[in-house]
Amino acid sequence: MAASSSSIQIPRRLPLLLVSENILLPGSSMRIPVRQLRNMNMVRSRLLSHNSLRSTIIGVVPLEPGDVEDEERTELHSIGTAAVVVQVTGTNWPKPTYTLLVTGLCRIKVDGLLQESPYLVAKVTQLDKLENDQEDESKNDSELVRLADHFREQASALVDMLDVSIPTVAKLKKMLDSVPVHHLPDICASLVKASFSEKIQVLDAVDISDRFKRTLPLLMRQIEGLKLIQKARKHRISVVPKQQKNGQILLGRGDLNEDEDEETDDITEFERRIKAASMPPEAHKAAMKELKRLKKMPPVMPENAMIRNYLELMVELPWSRTTTDRLDITQARKDLDVDHYGLEKLKKRVIEYLAVRQIKNSLKGPILCFVGPPGVGKTSIGRSIASTLGREFHRISLGGICDQSDIRGHRRTYIGSMPGRIIQGLKQVAVRNPVFLLDEVDKMSHSLHGDPAAALLEVLDPEQNFTFTDHYLNVPFDLSQILFIATANSLATIPAPLLDRMEIIQIPGYTHDEKLNIAVQHLIPKQFVEHGLTERHLDLPEDSVKLIISSYTREAGVRMLERRIGAICRAVAVKVAEHSQQNSKKSGESESKKIVLDENENERRRLEESIDLLHVLPPEMPILIDRAAVEDVLGPPMFESETRERLSQPGVAIGLAWTAMGGEIMYVEATQMPGEGKLILTGQLGDVMKESASLALNWLRSHASEIGIDVRHGLLDNNDVHIHFPAGAISKDGPSAGVTITTVLASLFTGRCVRSDTAMTGEVTLRGLVLPVGGIKEKVLAAHRAGLVRVILPRRNEKDLHDVPENIKKDLSFVFVSSVEDVLFEAFEGGFPRLGNKTPAIPAKL
Repeated sequence: MAASSSSIQIPRRLPLLLVSENILLPGSSMRIPVRQLRNMNMVRSRLLSHNSLRSTIIGVVPLEPGDVEDEERTELHSIGTAAVVVQVTGTNWPKPTYTLLVTGLCRIKVDGLLQESPYLVAKVTQLDKLENDQEDESKNDSELVRLADHFREQASALVDMLDVSIPTVAKLKKMLDSVPVHHLPDICASLVKASFSEKIQVLDAVDISDRFKRTLPLLMRQIEGLKLIQKARKHRISVVPKQQKNGQILLGRGDLNEDEDEETDDITEFERRIKAASMPPEAHKAAMKELKRLKKMPPVMPENAMIRNYLELMVELPWSRTTTDRLDITQARKDLDVDHYGLEKLKKRVIEYLAVRQIKNSLKGPILCFVGPPGVGKTSIGRSIASTLGREFHRISLGGICDQSDIRGHRRTYIGSMPGRIIQGLKQVAVRNPVFLLDEVDKMSHSLHGDPAAALLEVLDPEQNFTFTDHYLNVPFDLSQILFIATANSLATIPAPLLDRMEIIQIPGYTHDEKLNIAVQHLIPKQFVEHGLTERHLDLPEDSVKLIISSYTREAGVRMLERRIGAICRAVAVKVAEHSQQNSKKSGESESKKIVLDENENERRRLEESIDLLHVLPPEMPILIDRAAVEDVLGPPMFESETRERLSQPGVAIGLAWTAMGGEIMYVEATQMPGEGKLILTGQLGDVMKESASLALNWLRSHASEIGIDVRHGLLDNNDVHIHFPAGAISKDGPSAGVTITTVLASLFTGRCVRSDTAMTGEVTLRGLVLPVGGIKEKVLAAHRAGLVRVILPRRNEKDLHDVPENIKKDLSFVFVSSVEDVLFEAFEGGFPRLGNKTPAIPAKL
């Protein structure tokens, strides 16, 4: 710790390093941050530009006590310390800074400044004698020997009272017996807790005897403080030595140091909380191991904060805390019906879980996946399920994440590491059996940082998630009691292994009647509350709601419907606010007249109530929203039936398509022109749909004579055929448009129009068979929304009508076909003369 000055000659000219926060004493070492411009110039010009031993010797001089540090000051203390620079560290980000590790050699006196720019250079005089000369002088002076022996005894007693498990204390104890006498008071003064002025006094003590006399009271005061600490420990108040930022031991003063109390209280609190957390054996062992490391680690070490954060997480996780499920099936059914209209399949699954939960207490939480278009209530039903079960609810948005650390967490070896979202969510809800909603699970992506969908495999696997190991936590945590609910708009982007671990529940969309009930029971009351309106302000009859549903929205969910109702509420709110401002002056005049003319208290109260009512309800309230008012607020209808106009000429038919937004109707158009028999396809089509178009054209070519297409003049060989799918900005793909394309081409080549009340879907083969397709419920609902009355479906899809609501099936006529010949017969008015009626129209009877 001490440096030998006998082998180092102190130059008469020394560059100065100015310090204002601490005092460097001979024989001690400390780290000094360099921030002042002059100090930084000295480091660059003197230390970094030369490599000789002489260039590493500088003068460390404190500023006068009480002065404010700035760039232009030269009010230096007259005595400083000559020091050797042992190490220089620095960084250029966010701005250039340096840190010097210096060791004090001897005292110097600043005789005068020789240079002030770019850094200070002073003429100095060495005050302390060389080490050998001081040793000889101390041996010859009996009074100094007695004083040094007494001081060394007190210093040894002080060190014996410290915690030897701290590495710095153990090193100090070994070094105390061998440290030179003239360095002993300086080293002890630098270790004990002393004020800036007290250390200045030690620095000014050039005489060794005077130095011992000034340092001894600081040492004795420290011993008394430690005695108080030991006495406090007997009363179960634990206080431990703390370390300063530069590695020195801070031994508190006579009174108990608050920082020391807090340090030990934190460790005691951690011990208590670890015992109270009821951790599994493996987690408890890991927590206690980290706690032991924390006890032995100085607070200034960066890893101290990391261990604290880890222990905070460990004790806050709900290792054993749970909530009690509400298992009343009747009440649960009522609660779900109040919160959401429809969604019977989903509600049935929740009731089944409650029923099994009543029978078996240790049931693992199900892993459900709600798949449906936006706005159908996938997220809100998750919150309702948590409320019904009496559990805590936590939502985790997975849309757009591309790092597996979001699920598994970061390893603690990284700076800024943190646990994954699963563990963070458990910490927030503070119970181990919440309802977790994994929102937008179909919108995750993978990158160089891993695949979060692969990380979810362990989370959503009932056979693995009871030992889920987060990288940050690094001990298993049981996730089997969590009820996981995932939401998605499409199954196409979910990896097959992840899809296999979830129970899929389709939420296809709402019918017009369901939207009407949702609007009346939920959306209108909600918008009334949000806009401060009541039924006395606004009357929105069901006929107007039906008009909004049919003419201003065409969606599977109800978000656009809610926005339209909100627009009407805002328009009414404007009327109410305007009328209130117009009548504010009139109400004030009426109130003054009332006080003068009427002295009767009851009459005055009646007039006050009438005036207050005038503020809220204008004379024309409630405002009735009829068809004219709807068009006035929302504008002309956005959606109108155009099937008759679009299908009034050959080469047009209506297909049904499934999208992530729900079912949609799709107009398919075709035309022909002189050419070389090419097939032109437009509308941003996928490969499968292009193959369906080629297949349909080839089938018609092979059966042209059978279906009445005149091929004598090379109709198919000398003409180009152009097939277009409108809404070209939207990509389209899939085999379900096969029957529609075939019908469009047949209509084009025969010059006959397709029935305007009919939509169709199905895949065709080269042999003319019609194969089943998916998304039947969504497609049927789309046909119903568009006002169509006939739907042509593959015969093998007849079973899928079980999920279609009864009122929809009553409004539609379903035709089930097995071949292309059946499709053509049913798609044209009067059928095809050359084909027999193999499959008559079958009205829905379910």
